[in-house]
Amino acid sequence: MAEIDSTQVVVIGGGPAGSTVSTLLAQQGVRVELFERERFPRFHIGESLIPETYWVLKRLKMLDKMKASHFIKKHSVQFVNASGKVSTPFYFFDNKPHECSQTWQVERSEFDQMLLENAQEQGVSVHQETRVHQVMFNGERAIGVEVSDGAGGTRRVLADVIVDASGQSSMLINKFGLRMADPVLNKGAVWTYYEGAYRDQGKDEGATLVLQTNDKQGWFWYIPQHNNIVSVGIVGDFNYLFTGRGDHETTFNEELDRCLNVKERVAIGKRVTKYYATKDYTYRASRASGDGWVLVGDAFGFLDPLYSSGVLLALRSGELAADAIAEGLARGDTSRAQLGKWEPAFVQGMNRMRRLVCEYYDGFSFGRFVRRFPNLRGSVTDLLIGDLFKDELDEVFTSIDVMRAEAAASA
Repeated sequence: MAEIDSTQVVVIGGGPAGSTVSTLLAQQGVRVELFERERFPRFHIGESLIPETYWVLKRLKMLDKMKASHFIKKHSVQFVNASGKVSTPFYFFDNKPHECSQTWQVERSEFDQMLLENAQEQGVSVHQETRVHQVMFNGERAIGVEVSDGAGGTRRVLADVIVDASGQSSMLINKFGLRMADPVLNKGAVWTYYEGAYRDQGKDEGATLVLQTNDKQGWFWYIPQHNNIVSVGIVGDFNYLFTGRGDHETTFNEELDRCLNVKERVAIGKRVTKYYATKDYTYRASRASGDGWVLVGDAFGFLDPLYSSGVLLALRSGELAADAIAEGLARGDTSRAQLGKWEPAFVQGMNRMRRLVCEYYDGFSFGRFVRRFPNLRGSVTDLLIGDLFKDELDEVFTSIDVMRAEAAASA
């Protein structure tokens, strides 16, 4: 069994978080080995980007590739309530007149492959179809990994830092028992893909639609993609969607009957894939790091997909972790404190998005809120675009509390 001791950083997982952290480290001259157990392209859900991904994509040198892609351009998000009333679109450019306010609806298999190939182009040593069997420790400190490739060869790779970007099946979140289930957002989803379903035209073609079912037990996403494909999914409480129901097709169609706006849109199209399902959406690790290791992306946590924040949080955590790792390597400090120094501010931003998600499930109306506090429309849009990491946004939530108190007083 050969041992390699020249690697500085090992990254487990080649999704958006893993590709981001490895690329940004390689740009700074750090030697990085990335191990991905699958062969890209591979299917993945989470197709809608939000505008704040722009800044990380810029650092990754991905913007020109995105602009040249066939991905549908996304300019806004729109909400449809249980009675079918359609909100005024939240156009991102109106709030922030910059090219960052136009983003994309992506096919994740292609987008993720672009990110991984970009990492390799910038100096990352990428190994696909290579499984990490264990993270090796010396006491409490991570010191390397044991891996095997598709040909059956096994080796150990020693490193100063191990980055776990292996997604929801994270090795380290499970090893240390760090997973904290969300006490409120215990959701699941069933989804499929249609060809030829209705889509709006012009600037609104790529809008993400969030459509509530008529009994308010769930909501549909409606995400137009290239090649005339639309991603359509229903999200609801885990027990509601998956207890005492039929198969995924039956559940999906029953919910479709409760959301005529979506049903009318897909009626002119043809379903072209099977039905997919995922459960237990929201969780977070109780800490992001230890001596010699750090969690990023879904390995650290995942938030309900209502506002399409998943890819942003993956990219942003990868970016912040990369900067902390590079700084730590330069100082000879790969301690838990150094590698996780980004965690408090990141969690604060993540919690702002979580609060907005919870408010939606509690009946929050964007229309009523903006009419009551027109000065805060921009702040709400900041939350929707993922500009989460600034304290002034908390005024939105204190104002929601005011509205709630006013409603209770008049009841």
